[in-house]
Amino acid sequence: MLHEILLSLSGQPSPLFNIQSDEDAVADDAFPLLSPPEKALLTSLAHLSRLHAKLRAHTAFISVSHPSVVCRAVSTAISKYHLGNFQKKILEVEEAILTEDSGYVGGYGIVPLSTIVGEFSPWTRRLEWLWEVSRLISPEDPRIKTQGCTGAALIDFLRAESRTGYQDLEEMALHLTGVAEVAWMRQLSTWLLYGNLPVLGKDDFFIQEDARDGTISSTLRDFALDAKLQPKFVSPHTASSILFIGKTLNLIRAKRSTSTANASAGLSTLPVSLHGEHIASLASLKSPISTSKLSAAISSIRLSLSQSTLSKLLPLPKILEILSVLHDFMLLRRGEFASALVSYADARLYDRRRRPETLASRGKSPEGLELITIKEGDVVSALSQAWAELYSLQNEEDPVDDELDLAKDLFRLSVYDKRHNPISGTFPSDVDAVMSDVSFEDLLFPAPTLLSVQVRPPLDLFLSASDISIYSKVHSYLLGIRRAQLHLSDLWKHSFLRKSYPSPWGPPRSNSAFGQNKLRLGRERDGTRIRQMRPIWATSSASLFLMSELGSYFQGEVINGSWQHFQEWIQGTGQTGSRATSRPGTSSSSKSKHEDNPTAQTDDNSGEPSAQRYDPETLTIAHRRYLYSLVQALFLTDVPFTRSLRSLLANIDHFIALVIRLESIQRNMDLETDEGVVDALVDYAGEEREIWHALVSARGDLEHGIKDVISRLRDIDDNRAGEGQNMLDTAKTPQDSWPMFSKHGSNPNNGCQYIPRKAAGVDRLLMKLDFGHAGGNFEPAAAVTGTSLS
Repeated sequence: MLHEILLSLSGQPSPLFNIQSDEDAVADDAFPLLSPPEKALLTSLAHLSRLHAKLRAHTAFISVSHPSVVCRAVSTAISKYHLGNFQKKILEVEEAILTEDSGYVGGYGIVPLSTIVGEFSPWTRRLEWLWEVSRLISPEDPRIKTQGCTGAALIDFLRAESRTGYQDLEEMALHLTGVAEVAWMRQLSTWLLYGNLPVLGKDDFFIQEDARDGTISSTLRDFALDAKLQPKFVSPHTASSILFIGKTLNLIRAKRSTSTANASAGLSTLPVSLHGEHIASLASLKSPISTSKLSAAISSIRLSLSQSTLSKLLPLPKILEILSVLHDFMLLRRGEFASALVSYADARLYDRRRRPETLASRGKSPEGLELITIKEGDVVSALSQAWAELYSLQNEEDPVDDELDLAKDLFRLSVYDKRHNPISGTFPSDVDAVMSDVSFEDLLFPAPTLLSVQVRPPLDLFLSASDISIYSKVHSYLLGIRRAQLHLSDLWKHSFLRKSYPSPWGPPRSNSAFGQNKLRLGRERDGTRIRQMRPIWATSSASLFLMSELGSYFQGEVINGSWQHFQEWIQGTGQTGSRATSRPGTSSSSKSKHEDNPTAQTDDNSGEPSAQRYDPETLTIAHRRYLYSLVQALFLTDVPFTRSLRSLLANIDHFIALVIRLESIQRNMDLETDEGVVDALVDYAGEEREIWHALVSARGDLEHGIKDVISRLRDIDDNRAGEGQNMLDTAKTPQDSWPMFSKHGSNPNNGCQYIPRKAAGVDRLLMKLDFGHAGGNFEPAAAVTGTSLS
């Protein structure tokens, strides 16, 4: 019977155990002379035999079919190493029995069954754990439809299992962790050394080819991070650096291939000859890989690559140029761009409204407002006309505007479609976790529109698709405020509503009795309308004051102040740790400063920091911090405020449309009364009463919206004052922060020491609003307009 036990433990089929049953028990018809206690002892051996056989078959299936190279490597290690050790143990026991070792063979050549069971009892826990690992990699039941285990999830599981209380399981987990990390590092080295995705298992690598943007040439591909495939020991900052290094190598290879056709290209296309140093940095990592050591190795590779190639590939002036263009046009520093865009968008809407197909539907709503279908051509035409107006405003002494030329080349205004959103694809951005989901894209046109930037190489190393998405959302947000301000200001251009227009009759017609009666009726009518419009103008003035002060605070205090601070930091003229001082420093102090900021580039002759002190990846992290601070300072992370502001902007549009419609109706009524021009198909008096009812309701909604926005501003001020929040505090969301503000990304040793400027508190804005009585009490609308409704 001993040979049957050993054969069954080796995974061979044996009549001793019923292999057709899933129960770990001895077959009833096998060896009928066995006593019940002996059968009970054989139950544990039957369990081991079944586990060994299933592990052999399951790991063999995983090693040839699993899409993850890491999972295949772990499965092969289980089969070859750990199950091999179990097989060696079986051979050792068999050899000891054959040589009649006293530890196994007793008197008269009897081998106690309990001794055999006790010798293999420690392997029960080990094989059960290995079986759990193999089932994690691939479920046993093929009918279970799952996506399977990823290499990152397996590495995280094995690293967690290495902290178990059993020493043997800890050793096995550490061994499998080392195997998994070696396979993962081979994939990583292919990306870090050559910029290529791994040939085998590239779908399991945490850097994936981004096929959403079809504008990039075939020689240059775009890549993005997939957080689901990223191991936990890789910090967000390190993952960003890894992506940056590979994209840089791809860009260098693409430029080198195109340089053969264009020998006069002004780009350094010398091959990168630092593979030896990079391989040494990666070879110094030992399993289990430390997060800090991996970050240090990646930082050294990034810095060596930046110092050798990127200083010419992506110089600092080019970065400053694109940032300046984004600040001027996306963040509306050039006010004439916003004014022109709003003006021509309104002109396109007016043209659409005057077309026969829309005129036929006039009158379906009380205000005469129709749902207009916006096409891509209308949006493109509005932007083109805005560019033409900006070119016409150029100074004759300096007709060349490079930033305007660059903006016209890169900026695109298009109808926004969530189905083709470049951010909501396979690789979601953390911006969705911190920014409000309230949309401001449908304010310029009735259909959602988005102003985007075509980021071309090598600028895609600095600006990502998520950065452009944030800029687009901030632009829509600021443009909505500026548009409401412009429209409210234009209300005062309607002379017919503000005063007696046109002027009343003069002599000789006013000298007759008919003329005197006509003038008296006109004065009564004008007086009544002026009294009716007085609360309307008061509400318009309060709305305009709120929009003006809010826009001035955002544009002046928040955006311009933060941009100047960020620009000074980039150029090295601001208050940074590396700013030149009049006091001479010692060699030790210079050395310590250089160690504190490893990304700073110094002048070899003077030993002082040069103007271009930071590599592009460090500037990318600093730019994202700057951008995130803008998002918070603009209250875009506060959902109640953005919801209140969005409602107020919609109420302003509705209120203005009603006022303009009222002007049109009153003009027609005056034509009927004064000139006798009668339209029998339209009841202007009835329409005026309906418009006044709607206008009273719209005025109440607008006043309520103003108070709601100011109340939310007070809440923001109270919360920040009470909780001590600053501009680097993140929103309270499931993802508490963006990668650049994680515990690894914010560490100065990781290469970025930029701290965004904190804008002035909301109390300054509230003081101005209180002084202007924007949130004060309004007169009851119904009491003033009651004469028109009688």
